[in-house]
Amino acid sequence: MKRDTHRSFAKCAGKENGLPETGTFFAVVGPSGAGKDTLIDAAQKSLGKDERFVFARRYITRPENSGGEAHHAISPNAFRQKMKDGAFALSWSAHGLCYGVPSTVVEATEAGAHVVCNLSRGALPEAARVFANLAVLHVTAPPEVLAQRLAKRNREEAPDIGRRLTRSAPQITKQDRVVEIENVGPVEETALQFIQALLKLSAERA
Repeated sequence: MKRDTHRSFAKCAGKENGLPETGTFFAVVGPSGAGKDTLIDAAQKSLGKDERFVFARRYITRPENSGGEAHHAISPNAFRQKMKDGAFALSWSAHGLCYGVPSTVVEATEAGAHVVCNLSRGALPEAARVFANLAVLHVTAPPEVLAQRLAKRNREEAPDIGRRLTRSAPQITKQDRVVEIENVGPVEETALQFIQALLKLSAERA
């Protein structure tokens, strides 16, 4: 069973567990097909027993069995209601879908946990306002690699893939806590680079 943020973090807080006062929110961003989910899954397998790290599960308005990341499937109406109720720390829409990060991730970071979450580049400005410690892992790949991966996952028709590849996304501002990861080589090597970045940045203070 995958760990997500729907749990109590009280037992993790405090000096007795050696956690910092505020944990880091790791925003994993990049274009569709860059392999963000693959790297996050690899990190979760490696760090899943480390209570310092939490892997957030997003709410998405698409069926649970649609492939890709494990997520909380939710209807558009229920999503809008959760937004009104303040259930999301961050939310956005893209590719005809709505995405929400549960507000419990704020509680998690305040308790000292480091939260890893697949995020939209467009949500980064809001994430910087919500989280005291924000680090960005920007996963990239050449356009031809992105196209091959999107076609292989068989979730969209060719025109939809074309729109994803040509979609203009907000540029990531240069800051000290941004790590660029090009995901083109053996996945084991890139995953190791990804995990090392998580461990290095989590040991630093913003």
